[in-house]
Amino acid sequence: MKFEEMGNMTGKTMMLLPGTCCDWQTNFGNVIDSLSSKYHLICVNYDGFDGSDTIFPDMITVTEKIEKYIKDKHNGRLDAAIGSSLGSSFVGQLVMRENVHIDHAIFGSPDLDQSGKLSAKLQAKLVVPILTGITKSQKKRNKTKEKLKNFFLMDDEMAEKFLNCFSKFKAESIRNEYYTDLITYLDDDIQVDNTTAHFIYAKKMGPKYLKRYKKYFHNPDIREFDMQHEQWLFGGTEYRVPVLKAIDEFMEQ
Repeated sequence: MKFEEMGNMTGKTMMLLPGTCCDWQTNFGNVIDSLSSKYHLICVNYDGFDGSDTIFPDMITVTEKIEKYIKDKHNGRLDAAIGSSLGSSFVGQLVMRENVHIDHAIFGSPDLDQSGKLSAKLQAKLVVPILTGITKSQKKRNKTKEKLKNFFLMDDEMAEKFLNCFSKFKAESIRNEYYTDLITYLDDDIQVDNTTAHFIYAKKMGPKYLKRYKKYFHNPDIREFDMQHEQWLFGGTEYRVPVLKAIDEFMEQ
């Protein structure tokens, strides 16, 4: 795993945890300048997604490595952690396990899907070949690029970066990441003293996710935005700017 620290080194600490099949450079590329001007960022690339020959093991093993880094480098405490999609599962585990402390746990419009092992294996069997196969032919690549652009309102450059990111990683790492995320559960009604769970709720994902956020966390701070899943990270400024403003407001609480 790789941890890179940057930004305003006198500002509040904020860990950035990327989503499925992503490194932080791609996942947070559109917002890194804005965040680094204000916050002391700790950017994480997991095993298997860090440019090394390692393979992503499972969610809990990686969570333990993140906890160790926070303990060793930051005395076991962060002002904030932002999880994008699957990265929010790590934020949830860090809060729930209480081996480290996070004042502001920020969940970036996550799915927080959970399932049994058999269902998770079947889902991985269906999804992983899609994730690993979209760049194997120019026809598939072009088709996927257009879907990304239309769904997230990405520009062409961002869609190309996203596809290049997918193509870098080994199928075994993608499979392990996708599968173990589904079988790594969160408790219901998580509540930790002096920790606030903040949710960026992408309304276009549907109300079942809003119910899920309220199920897993006690009295979460939920901000609603008229966008798709993580569109603030991949779409234009009309999505990015309001969410960045909300994050600043979280940090001032």
